[in-house]
Amino acid sequence: MDSEKTDFEILIAGTDANAYYMARCYHEAYNKKANLLGKTPMIYTKYTNILNVIYDDKIWTEDGFLNALEEFRKNHIGKKILLISSNETYAAFISKNKDKINEQYVYNYPSIDIINSLIMKETFYKTYENSVLDFPKTIYYDCSNPSKIEDNFTYPVIVKPSNVIEYNHISFEGKNKIYKVETFEALTETVNKIVENGYKDTLILQEFIPGDDSYLFDAVVYCGKDKKVKLISFAQIGLQEHSKTMVGNAAVLINGFNQYGENAEMISTIKTFMENIGYQGFAEFDMKYDYRDKKFKVLEINARQGRCSYYIAAAGYNLVKVLADDLIYNKEMDFKIIDEEILLSFVPKGVVKKYVTNEIFKNKALSLWKKQVVNPLKYKKDTDLKRKLLLARRHIDYYKEYKNGVWKN
Repeated sequence: MDSEKTDFEILIAGTDANAYYMARCYHEAYNKKANLLGKTPMIYTKYTNILNVIYDDKIWTEDGFLNALEEFRKNHIGKKILLISSNETYAAFISKNKDKINEQYVYNYPSIDIINSLIMKETFYKTYENSVLDFPKTIYYDCSNPSKIEDNFTYPVIVKPSNVIEYNHISFEGKNKIYKVETFEALTETVNKIVENGYKDTLILQEFIPGDDSYLFDAVVYCGKDKKVKLISFAQIGLQEHSKTMVGNAAVLINGFNQYGENAEMISTIKTFMENIGYQGFAEFDMKYDYRDKKFKVLEINARQGRCSYYIAAAGYNLVKVLADDLIYNKEMDFKIIDEEILLSFVPKGVVKKYVTNEIFKNKALSLWKKQVVNPLKYKKDTDLKRKLLLARRHIDYYKEYKNGVWKN
């Protein structure tokens, strides 16, 4: 623990699972409570004794967010404040308003143009279609000017919003984060439902790359303030979340493990791509290995650490300490491939045994369970009783979610 280096505060924008484990990182590195700024209480940061939460229902707007930052700063005069976002909305607010945010705050985000090029899926695929990355075949549907959908797809087809921020602001019965449709009739019904409920931007209609969850991969990347890649991990996912609001998020992964081949070429590709675009800060790559051409197809890049990125802290690279060392203490960082074998699991062992369909991955995960398993939400120093009961109930609920999940391989 760097107990002598705690002369800064931390403010995490968001109250989700991502925000919780970043607060955990701060507590693990410096034995101090983190400050969270959130719009409304969320389950994983509601019951805890390792953080302080400030609620402000106006921060989902740009002006409200900036006002809240200024109010927090006034209460912490004289200290650097490490500012971290747990979602794309706040990351975009920070990047867009660098000239308005007081220099007491330190943070590491790329330009708003780069953030927009990543978080707007249509822009992402079109901007980087001729880059070093490979993508699934993609068609774009304009919901602001609905037209007839041509039945020229090979099914199943993935349907997802290009504008995640706009989509997150609407709600309707049957709303999913991502849709997997098996027929033209289901595709038409899904698109019409999204349009009818007020989504006006582009929908991504994309080929489904064959293979179960074990063909999914995750990479965490950190680019320093000098826009050079410092850290890259590469993890095989064995199970993703299968509920309608969480599909696309890894539930079980193993860092430093890949049963389908070597990581070196794709790691080099990611490093080249990030440095070519001048990225700064943490990012997460979601990929799927396509056994047909033996290429990793990039599904999306999150302009922040991902929900499961805590595994690099378990491998010895505490995410908050990485930021502090770079931005506050100006430490030199050499390029590092994080290849330590770490098993991350949000779900209990019984779910792994029953629902991981890849036997090679399952056996590897179970062999690591006793010595190298980590759950970002389970922190032994967070002793709040309500939290312990919540996590116990959550583990039980996972059995129901996988039994009744909307997502099937």
